[in-house]
Order: sequence, then C-alpha cells, then structure tokens
Amino acid sequence: MEKEISPAVDFAEIETTSFINREVNMADKFFLKKVVDKNQEKAFLNFPARLYEKEKNWIRPLDGEVVKIFDPERNKLFRSGEAVRWVLKTAENKTVGRIAAFYDKRTAKKYEQPTGGLGFFDCIDDQEAANMLFDAGKAWLADKGMEAMDGPVNFGNRDNFWGCLKEGFYENTFNMPYNFPYYNQLFENYGFKNYFNQYVYYKKISEGASEVSHAKAERILKNPDYHFDVLNWKRFEKYAGDFLTIYNKAWAHFPGVSAMRLPQAKALLHSLKPVIDERAVIFGYYKDGPVAFFVMIPDINQIIRNFNGKLNAFNKLRLYLGLKVFHKTNRLLGLIFGVTPEHQGKGVESAIIQRFEVETKKPGFPYVHLEMNWIGDFNPAMMKMVERNVGGRIYKTYVTYRYLFDRTKKFKRAGKVR
Repeated sequence: MEKEISPAVDFAEIETTSFINREVNMADKFFLKKVVDKNQEKAFLNFPARLYEKEKNWIRPLDGEVVKIFDPERNKLFRSGEAVRWVLKTAENKTVGRIAAFYDKRTAKKYEQPTGGLGFFDCIDDQEAANMLFDAGKAWLADKGMEAMDGPVNFGNRDNFWGCLKEGFYENTFNMPYNFPYYNQLFENYGFKNYFNQYVYYKKISEGASEVSHAKAERILKNPDYHFDVLNWKRFEKYAGDFLTIYNKAWAHFPGVSAMRLPQAKALLHSLKPVIDERAVIFGYYKDGPVAFFVMIPDINQIIRNFNGKLNAFNKLRLYLGLKVFHKTNRLLGLIFGVTPEHQGKGVESAIIQRFEVETKKPGFPYVHLEMNWIGDFNPAMMKMVERNVGGRIYKTYVTYRYLFDRTKKFKRAGKVR
C-alpha cells in the first residue's frame, strides 16, 4: 500500500521551520499523495472534471495528452530533467487539488536563477490548500538546485498547457488551459509575480486583412523570387526540413525556446497529421529557400468536448467523422507563425496571410473563426504584426508567473525580444 506522506516529513530538511510548523498544524485538514501508481494517476487526471463539473466553458483535455508529458519514454526533457506529481487530499480522502513540478537543466540554466516549473495546477478556492501544493513544488525544486519556479507551465512546449487565464473566460481550445478567475489570486497571494503575459488573438476569417497589409502582400507576390505553397503531405520530408529551417532561425533565439532537430520536426508534424488540414498550413519561399510558415489546425475541442478525456477506438472514429466528414469544427487555431529574420518587415508576413485568404475563398472551406495562440508581451513585433497584418484583436490573456526562492532578490519581468 502506498504510504501517505506529509510534506512536513518529506521536506523537513530543506524547508523553513515556519513551513514545517504550519504543515503540522494542517495535518488533519489536508495531506499530499505523490502520484506513483495508476490509482493516483487516475485521481490526478479526474480531479479537474469534478472541479469544473458545472463550468460550461471548460473542456476536458484528452488524458493521453497529459499522460505522455510525464512518460520518460515519450518526453525528451526527461533526458536532462525530472518531474513529480501530487494530489491533495482531505482527511476523508477526497481530492481537492493537484500539481506537478519539473525541471530540465538545459532550460533552467538559461535564466539568471536556475528555474523550474509548476504545472497542471488545479485547486479548490482555498489559499491554504493552494499554498500546500506550491510549498511542495518549491521544496522539491529547491532540492534539485532550482532557485525560482514558473507556473502554471508545461513540462514541454509552450503552446500546450501553459499559463493562467486572467481575461477572456471563453471555452478553452485544444491543449490550452482554462481555470477559474480565483486561480490568479491564489498565485499572487503566495508571492508569484507576473513574469509575462501571453495573448490569444481572434478574428473572423471572412474579415480578411487590412488594406495596408494587402498592399504589402502585393509587392511581395509580384516579386518572382517569392512563392507560397500550401502543405502537401505527399512531400512530407521536404516540408519537415523546411519547417526545421524556419523554426530554428525564427524562434530558437527566444528565451526558453530550444533549437529543434529534424527528428523532432518530423515527430511534431506526424503528431498533427490526424487533424491537419493542408489548406491551413502555408509555407513561404525566397529563391526556393524556406523563409516563412503559418501553421493552423482545426480546433478538435469542438468535437472532443463530450469524450470525457478518452480517445478509445469509438471516439477515434467520432473524431475522424467530425473532422473529415461532417466538418463539426468551424474554428482554426494558429499554432505557430514564423518568418526568418532576414525577411521580417518586408511584407512576407502579409503575403503569407493573403495566400491563406485564397484558400478561404474556395468552395467547401468550413472555418469561420481563427484564434492565434501564444503571443507573448515580450514580443511586441509579433503583436504588431498580428494586429496590423492579420487583423487580430486580443481575445484572451494568460499570465506566466514567476516566484524567486530568495525573497530578497529583485524580481525582473521577461525582457523584450528584438
């Protein structure tokens, strides 16, 4: 039988006396259980479904999308890092919270203070319960040599399960988090500070881009050195290589973003194959060299909202029919937009949008809405591009919080990228 462990015992040697005393006094109210078997993993996965049972805008993510993040065989970050999960229980063995803590050395050392992460945080509206979860993560990360922690974040790519929703409490899109408004207060009361905002932009696809954007696009499209293609899955090897080239030039210099290798690029595109619509993935070229991409996918949350997190054989069939036959999703998600530095600001951004507009006007194009995820406030150039060229407006705001373990150190927000 799994031993029930109090954080006061687990972390007595690395936490302060005040923390230990507080946890001892709370021992009869809450206790933590580490996720070490299938039963605890089930509690970890199922708790949000009970917490959000009456919240119409919350859509349960697929369990498999969460489980694979904590599988060392499928998550490469385990090569240089570790992860741990807990559920928070009452004395009556009722789950009232959950959290994960993790770090990988490559990411951690990029910051002034080695920084780990907290994620998959869900909790009742109780500051003491939240503090107990935060304390557990902090103690574990400190024991691993970390000096700060970000949350709520993902042990993986930023475009999945990242950020605390603060404004725009609309239904969550695929692998994007949703939370109650009180979550922000739980983080801030503990001492977390706003490290950066990340925005989701929205537009109606039928609105098109601005006249200024069209003028810029026309100049590029009249230049014979440029051309723009939609994805052709039959030429997978070519597009995987092109994606890799553009991504590493356009994104790998950002803080917290690592360069990608070809196997990773292939794996990413393969993972999108079941849901990808070739018309919504555009590549740009200059003298046949790859310089830009815009990757969008249908929002399958509109189909899986009643799957209860399960992607069994029957639900796979429902997903296929909903996507490919009945076209039950009318929303596209802009996953990533990239232009290599030497072609930025020349109108390539506008040209790739205009090329996409060509597809939207073809018969049978089923999408009405476009949401562009994950544009950080540390990237004003990308914000400007989306607002002016794409015509998007801020629709949702997520916060990535940071907590410095040494409370005497000066907190700094994420620096702007140029």
